[in-house]
Amino acid sequence: MDRCVVLVDAGYLLGAAASLLAGEPARSRITVDHAALIQGLRERAEADTEQPLLRIYWFDGAPDRVPQPEHRRLRVMPRVTVRLGALTRSDGRWAQKGVDAAMHAELTELARNRACSDVVLVTGDGDLLPGLMSAKEHGVAVHLWAVQAADGDYNQSEDLVAEADERRVLDRIWITKAVRAKELGGICAPSPVPRPEIAAILSAPLPESGQSGGGERDGSAAPVEPPAEDSPESRSAKGVVPTPKDLAALRAPGAQPSAPQPQPTGATLRWSSDKGWVERPGSGTAGEPPETASLPTLAQLTSAEQRWADREEDITTVGGDPFEVGQVFARRWMERLPETGHVQKLSVMYPRVPHRIDGELLRYAARFGLLAHKDDQIDEHDRYAIRAGFWREIDVRADAEVPSGG
Repeated sequence: MDRCVVLVDAGYLLGAAASLLAGEPARSRITVDHAALIQGLRERAEADTEQPLLRIYWFDGAPDRVPQPEHRRLRVMPRVTVRLGALTRSDGRWAQKGVDAAMHAELTELARNRACSDVVLVTGDGDLLPGLMSAKEHGVAVHLWAVQAADGDYNQSEDLVAEADERRVLDRIWITKAVRAKELGGICAPSPVPRPEIAAILSAPLPESGQSGGGERDGSAAPVEPPAEDSPESRSAKGVVPTPKDLAALRAPGAQPSAPQPQPTGATLRWSSDKGWVERPGSGTAGEPPETASLPTLAQLTSAEQRWADREEDITTVGGDPFEVGQVFARRWMERLPETGHVQKLSVMYPRVPHRIDGELLRYAARFGLLAHKDDQIDEHDRYAIRAGFWREIDVRADAEVPSGG
């Protein structure tokens, strides 16, 4: 068949691009316009091989082989097929497993079935040498593409370079059409400034701290023992975002078990969950507060047709940025509410999201690979960004409805 196929080792392509543009191979250091990158690969392949494109195969690793946001966007693009291997953590570093084997199998199968006349390989791994040689034996022309090396040296196996029929280098100019380095804090670059909405939530005052827990009853300053190294008081003093468990411990000293603990005047929670401060005694009311119990969830407001359309939008349009995910969820929820009074009822509860809606919001975010373990710790900043995006959309809608209501 007179057509070409492109096999892309995403780990090599994006890792080498990060080294070239950001000085280190961490893909977190770059931002990728995948649509532009795929279009660039297609145009370059058809120009180099002088054959029409059959398909681009995108090989990458993912934790538990679960597609990440970029994979979800890529696999619905025309002429793109995504193949995922495992992404495992070993000795503090992430490593792909099964990607090379999948590329080898695809390459040999395409050549054996004469599905194409030309194969473009974007990789540097010498493990593909047997597959490359097998493809040549079946009469397929093999084009090997490299990413310009940051140090001017090879970043590919010399054996691959020697066996390839043609070789091209994707230089900095070509790479920067679809990839750019992120501006991170450093010697010459300022520290990244968080979104104002996230900063507002993070800077909100805490419910009772260890210093206000009872030292002003008689106007005298009682001696305070230094907190334990990993106590809730110590975590709060260090600026660590407290968990509901931490605040429960802060409120425990001197509290009467039989007496409900009122929320301190002017205190605002820094996370969005009813469980952080609402008393739930075993003999009392265990349900939600009356003002939130009537708020419907997005699932209750969504028809089967809308659910299908939502998934289509998630795959093709939503980028997966935490702030954006929160906005999309809030927009859908508000658009489907049967009465606008629900928006006003929710807006006065800022920054606390009712527990049922908050749980649904975080489950929705999990579809995009957010809230996953990063370096063995939950990324709390993503949670705040998701909720900040949610509140921004709520605020915009609530503000827009105030004039019309008056």
